[in-house]
Amino acid sequence: AADPAPAAPAGNLPFQDLPRVAFDPATIPTTGAPYEDEPASTMRKVIAKRLTESRAYVPHAFTTVTADLAGVSALRKRLAADHGIKVSVNDVVIKAVALALRDVPTANSSWDGETCVPNQRVDVSVAVATPAGLITPIVTDAAGKGLSVISAEVRDLATRARDNKLKPEEFQGGTFTVSNLGMFGITEFSAVVNPPQACILAVGGGVQKVVGDGDGGAKTVTTMTSRLSADRRVVDEPTAALFLQAFAHYVNHPELLAV
Repeated sequence: AADPAPAAPAGNLPFQDLPRVAFDPATIPTTGAPYEDEPASTMRKVIAKRLTESRAYVPHAFTTVTADLAGVSALRKRLAADHGIKVSVNDVVIKAVALALRDVPTANSSWDGETCVPNQRVDVSVAVATPAGLITPIVTDAAGKGLSVISAEVRDLATRARDNKLKPEEFQGGTFTVSNLGMFGITEFSAVVNPPQACILAVGGGVQKVVGDGDGGAKTVTTMTSRLSADRRVVDEPTAALFLQAFAHYVNHPELLAV
C-alpha cells in the first residue's frame, strides 16, 4: 500500500487550506482627514495595466555594472570648448547603449509570445516623465547617429512629449529602453521591462568614491551604476553580462563613440 501523505507540521496549514479573503478597499485604515479621489488618466491606466502584466508574466533577471565617468566628463568639456557642442551624460548613455546593442544583438531582441525575434535596427526608447505619466519617445537608428544629433533629437522629443505633441510612431515601438534618474539624485534602481522589448537599462547618477591608485595611494573617481532588467526568456545572464561589459567599455572610453 502507498504510504500516507505526510501531515503538515504543527501550527502550519497546508497551502490549499489557507483562507481566502476578498480585498475590500473600505477596510483600509485612514486618518479621518478629508481627501478627494483623483481619477487615473487614460495614460496612467494603460501604464498600470502594462506594468502589472510585465511583472506578472515576464521573468525578470537583473544584472548591474559600474562605469567610470572621467572620460565622459572630459569629452563633454572638450566638445563644449572646441566646438560649442553641449551633450549630456544621458546622450552619451544612449549612444553607448546603441553601440553595445550592435555588438551584442541578442539584447536588442523582442519576445513575441513564443520565440525570440531579433531586431535589425537599434531604436532606443528614452523614458521621459510628463504630467500625465511616463512616456518613451524613440531615438531611431541610434547606433548610426552622432552625439550631437542624438542630443538634439532627445531635447526635441522630450519637449514635445511634455507638451503632448508626439506622433504615435514617435513613442510606439522601440527595441530597447533607457530610464535615467541620475538627474533626480538617484544613484541606482531597478526598472520594469516594457514588452515586447526584452531589456530596459536603469541608469543612476554619478557618485564620487575614493579608490586605490595602484601605487599605494588613493584617488577620487566618479562612477555611474546601471542595472539591466532583462526578459530571461530572451537574454540569459551571460548575454546580459556581455552587453553590460560592452556598454561600460564605451562609457569608460567615450572616444570610441565616434568610431
